[in-house]
Amino acid sequence: MKSAILSSAASIMVAHNHPSGETTPSREDVEVTKRLAEAGKLMGIELLDHLIIGEGKYTSLKEKGYI
Repeated sequence: MKSAILSSAASIMVAHNHPSGETTPSREDVEVTKRLAEAGKLMGIELLDHLIIGEGKYTSLKEKGYI
């Protein structure tokens, strides 16, 4: 969020990889996503999506309904 604030961003997307190649969100992935979305709302910065990247595939936490 610090970079978003310093850039005066209106929205952000976050992404990270799972080295195993499995893109199923962990409990921690879901918790962090929800915390980022809540913090963003307080600061007026919308979390557009959180992507988990694996071997040739990805999972969108927005598409899964976590955002």
